[in-house]
Amino acid sequence: MRRGRRWVAGLAIMIVQGSCLAPAAERPVPATRVAPKSAAPAAPSPAAQSPAGASVASASTLPAKKLLTQTGFRLNGPMIQGGTVIGSAPAGTTFLSFNGASLPLAADGRFLFAFDRDAGPTATLSATLEDGRVLTETLSVARRAWNIERLDSLPRFAQPSEEFNRLRPAELEQINAARRISVTSAGWQQPFLWPAVGRLSGMFGSQRIYKNGEAGSYHSGTDIARPSGATVMAPADGVVILAADHPFTLEGNLLMIDHGMGLNSAFLHLSRIDVRVGETVKRGQPIGAVGMSGRATGPHLHWSVKWRDSRIDPLLLAGPMPVAP
Repeated sequence: MRRGRRWVAGLAIMIVQGSCLAPAAERPVPATRVAPKSAAPAAPSPAAQSPAGASVASASTLPAKKLLTQTGFRLNGPMIQGGTVIGSAPAGTTFLSFNGASLPLAADGRFLFAFDRDAGPTATLSATLEDGRVLTETLSVARRAWNIERLDSLPRFAQPSEEFNRLRPAELEQINAARRISVTSAGWQQPFLWPAVGRLSGMFGSQRIYKNGEAGSYHSGTDIARPSGATVMAPADGVVILAADHPFTLEGNLLMIDHGMGLNSAFLHLSRIDVRVGETVKRGQPIGAVGMSGRATGPHLHWSVKWRDSRIDPLLLAGPMPVAP
């Protein structure tokens, strides 16, 4: 981790107060935080194991970031649910795959993959060489101790309104169409910046269990509490693939940037968007402003990151939140 920075919160402690996923009607309900029945304790020892054999990781038990495998892969990144890894392929690689799906190779032989929030205990990386040999590496993926809140007296959600049901399909199609766009950008190779510096008010992966054990959607990004109008910056180079021209029902003013290799960022609840679709942005460039448009209980930035269909943890990608000046 970078020096001169500190963790604002441990990975095993998920702050959900003020989360953009919480409807206002839920906030007064007292909640008891418990681990899911099948999960290990939230603060395990490094030796703690899940039933499948994958260790339960917290901030103090993150897997090693750099690895040279026996088959010649060089990997840099946490082997953990929600983690992002940049690798270098063995010499002579002509085809690369991750869990059976092909991976593109950069000119220098580097590539990227990531582990979904609910990734299983192992993943497979394979390289086909010029001489026809196939080198296969089985990777161990550490399990995370997610924060789970039980709201046993509260139903999951009220029925969506007719207006929501009318508007939502078109919004989802815009989002999905944007993610299908393929761009050329080297942003995925850069150290990521935090798009805003402030208090972390909602953490990736946290989840609520409602009445009758019905699970709500887990929190898909990281919330940063900042005043409305505070500047939002591009965390890495990329190309704008969506800049909403009106507030979406849930996301509000939504901006999406593709960083290349299937890695993209989404910025929700903005009060203003300062870039246009197709525009190339640079790391640290102002791209918009914090707001509370869409479903939000207060001004904040919700930053979410996806690689292909996998939702990944911005905290692992950007490192510790810098101390605000």
